[in-house]
Amino acid sequence: MISTKKITLILFLVFLSQTTFSQEYMVGADLSFVKEAEDKGFSFKENNIAKPGLDIFREHGYNWIRLRLFNSPKELPNDLEYTIALAKEAKKKGYKFLLDYHYSDTWADPQKQFVPKAWEGKTQKEVEQLVYEFTKETMIAFREADVYPDMVQIGNEISNGMIWPYGKLPENWDNLAAFLKAGINGVYASIGNNSSPKIMIHIDKGGDKEFTKYWFDKLHKYDIKYDVIGQSYYPWWHGSLLDLRECLNFAALTYKKDIVLVETAYNHSPAEYINKKPPFPETAEGQKEFLEEVNNIILNIPENRGKGLFWWEPAAPNKGFSYRTYFDENGNVKPVINVFDKYVRH
Repeated sequence: MISTKKITLILFLVFLSQTTFSQEYMVGADLSFVKEAEDKGFSFKENNIAKPGLDIFREHGYNWIRLRLFNSPKELPNDLEYTIALAKEAKKKGYKFLLDYHYSDTWADPQKQFVPKAWEGKTQKEVEQLVYEFTKETMIAFREADVYPDMVQIGNEISNGMIWPYGKLPENWDNLAAFLKAGINGVYASIGNNSSPKIMIHIDKGGDKEFTKYWFDKLHKYDIKYDVIGQSYYPWWHGSLLDLRECLNFAALTYKKDIVLVETAYNHSPAEYINKKPPFPETAEGQKEFLEEVNNIILNIPENRGKGLFWWEPAAPNKGFSYRTYFDENGNVKPVINVFDKYVRH
């Protein structure tokens, strides 16, 4: 028979774990396209009732927003003015803010890391200075707009380096390290009276322990000061859930850094598994089940190093990847939105 004292202790621990989850665990989404969609007249809905997209996520426990920033985008909306405006709306609603520097005029990922057009033809040292100045100046702009980021990632999915050809890996590790230090120093130079944002280093190998070990072993030789390891995980590219678990647990224990799964997603309709068996059905329910399982892996990373996750672009209608979003063609939100309700609702 359990004593009253033990029952009280158990209830306290349950309460403590729930409080810690709601205060510290990052329930996040990259919502960089949500403002563009609404500006073009798209209505996000829950049970056929139109609501601001940010409200729908906030009401279901989402507490962090991730926004990317391009240098001088021509076709995409994510410039400084747009990003500040969206960050203002998010901060008003109580979100914390992760800023994602691409250091490019367009998408930067493992297949491409285009140098900004204005930086073409510069020397390595000149580009280092430009990284520093661009980071510092844009961070000051966020600070002056009263939307200073809570966390900053220096580069996006930089497994193969950044700002090619200058920082392309594996041949230019010295250059990449110099860029990372320049970006981090730019963040520090912008702080003013604010608390220092956490610094994230982000690669795209969530299910690849061997590559993660190679990459961060190499990185650590350069004495780069950072706080968080960010990983991407899409199962059709990055392995099984067991691969994900093995890789993230390894990274937490080996490097003693907090871990955030900063990009993940799954499909609500057939897309990636047309000719092979999927780990989860590519349906609305399969999408929800996927997020539940991934979240459990993050929650169980050793030493409480699993600090949260971000779904990549769940509110981006009429894009080529819209089968990964949380919304159907009529704008209604799908069951995946409910995954975190049990953690944050009383």
